Amino acid sequence: MSGTDKLTNKIEEVSGKGKQAVGDATDDRDLQAEGKKEESKSNLKQGVENIKDAFKK
Repeated sequence: MSGTDKLTNKIEEVSGKGKQAVGDATDDRDLQAEGKKEESKSNLKQGVENIKDAFKK
């Protein structure tokens, strides 16, 4: 996984966590769900990239 991909995925993960926190604070269920979705998507992409890296070695 390139450094750029790692950074992009981490930014997306942190953004998702931030949206969840704001959604929790404001009781906005749509924002909470959007944050969880964004975080999950980022984690999935990181997992796929880690699998790719394992096969490259």
